[in-house]
Amino acid sequence: MIKNYFLLVALLISSVSFAQVLEENFDYGMTNGDLTTASGGAWAQHSGSADPVQYVATPSLTMAGYPSSGIGGHASVSGTSQDVNRSFAGISSGTVYGSALVNLSAVGTGNYFLHFNIAGGFTSRVGARDDGSGGVQFGIETDSSTLIYGTTSYALNTTYLLVFSYEVSTGVSNLHVLSAVTPTEPATPEATNTGATGRTISAIAVRQSSNIPTFLMDGVRVATSWNEIMNNSTTASVSIVTPANNAVFDPGTSSVDITFTTQNIDLSVAGNQVNVTVDANPTDADVSSPYAIPTTDGGIYGVTVELLENNVVVDTKMVAFSVSNITQVNNITDLRAGTLGGFYELTGEALISYIVTEGTRNQKYIQDSGAGILIDDTAGTLSAPLNIGDGVIGLQGELSQFGGVLQFVPTANVPGASTTGNTITPIDVTVAELLANGETYESRLIRLVDVTFDAADVGGMFADNTNYDVTVVGGADMTVCRVSFGDEDIVMATIPNTHVNITGLGGEFNGTRQVLPRYASDIEDALSTEEFGRASFSMYPNPANGNTVTIASATNSTKEVKVYSIIGKQVINTTITNTLNIADLQSGVYVVQITENGKSATKKLVIK
Repeated sequence: MIKNYFLLVALLISSVSFAQVLEENFDYGMTNGDLTTASGGAWAQHSGSADPVQYVATPSLTMAGYPSSGIGGHASVSGTSQDVNRSFAGISSGTVYGSALVNLSAVGTGNYFLHFNIAGGFTSRVGARDDGSGGVQFGIETDSSTLIYGTTSYALNTTYLLVFSYEVSTGVSNLHVLSAVTPTEPATPEATNTGATGRTISAIAVRQSSNIPTFLMDGVRVATSWNEIMNNSTTASVSIVTPANNAVFDPGTSSVDITFTTQNIDLSVAGNQVNVTVDANPTDADVSSPYAIPTTDGGIYGVTVELLENNVVVDTKMVAFSVSNITQVNNITDLRAGTLGGFYELTGEALISYIVTEGTRNQKYIQDSGAGILIDDTAGTLSAPLNIGDGVIGLQGELSQFGGVLQFVPTANVPGASTTGNTITPIDVTVAELLANGETYESRLIRLVDVTFDAADVGGMFADNTNYDVTVVGGADMTVCRVSFGDEDIVMATIPNTHVNITGLGGEFNGTRQVLPRYASDIEDALSTEEFGRASFSMYPNPANGNTVTIASATNSTKEVKVYSIIGKQVINTTITNTLNIADLQSGVYVVQITENGKSATKKLVIK
């Protein structure tokens, strides 16, 4: 059972008047990369993991008169997966304004890409769509409505200032699209929408999904008045840059830096200073950024940052964060029952059933006697040499989920394989069983028995990243055979028109159960294998300890012979009459596929 994980930390927010809440100029140095990394956690991922939002060091976007114009670099958004946000102290009254300079280079049929975060959801969601003539229309939706678009057409590859707002008491969200700075809020917005009232706004976020625009973003601001969006404040203030509020750090984190900036104050003047208090500890006075806080696993920390002007507190900001504990589990069944976002150590041995060699996610499928799980290792944490059939002990990582598939993201390397050369036998599963109990078979090596491919597909060739419907023979139950591993020989193999058994990894995408074959040999003729394999040929000696084996049949006709390693790699493809040369094969277990007179059979061969 999968449980959602929320860190519940109560914060006492001081009584200060909100004005300019956030200024984000994407000024994180000269190294391009993942925004969440470049910003030191100021921007945090809240959904998805592929196609990270990118930080680009130069240039910045500009608009004359806009306070956040021409500073630092920008963010680049062009993917369909990762969503990120930058949080701030929650605002639950008045009107909250958000703004950003955006430059769209491409736009789809319409979706939202910029919004406010609220507890458990989003609101004031800004979207864009193609206007049908190569231009752009902008729109806005609330937390439960559809996008309402304006009628004005805007140009691609042009920088605009988007200003969107949420009025807490009425639930009204407005969107203004500006080509120049406007000192006062225009009476008529480009688009408006009304949703739920009483929402507490706690972050501004960027969303990636299908049909969103490809765009650059800069000069993000959040405030409680139009004036504070368009003008820099003259009031002394302090802002906490990192960590993000309610950030959760990995186990083993021994120190967390609080980084902050001050505005409109000279800290070199006596009586002007920043004080930091951590929980109930004594206040540390007159500190500089970054301020290091020692941490331990399982700790929850509340930090108060005070700005003093002439020895009087003029602004206060607070942030909370925690360091996770690591929980030990003995098997993958217990790991799968864990909490999303939790950290675990798998103390029992897991076997590697498949390693994805295509792409950059360093994914591995592992399983034990009771369950399987997908390792998603984008960071390349598991650098020790590991192969299919290896056992691994002591895997540490974070439990996550994507598209309904449970994933384990490693946080520490392992010394290497605990055992090698292990054999994993697929579990025979019917379509009905896969549909009814798919979670049981997720990321495990299974064999889907006695199915046929759709008539419209047979005779064609398997293509990468493609779904194929398969139906149980003699019934109506249907599931999906998905080709996901594009560098294997299943791609371009012919789709059979016979009853087949499909060996592969149990998969899922947003509730749709799948089987993911790895190799062409994973799809076998269910009828001919059984019929021919019972008594039509013999293979000896088996186990073999020499350079040849004899394959005899009733007709002793020419035979096509293919030999596969136990992990499914083809090692021999030849034509014989009786004698098969195995001199180049190492000791181990192999699968031999023999085809004679249009019929096929398979048999296990052991070489000592």
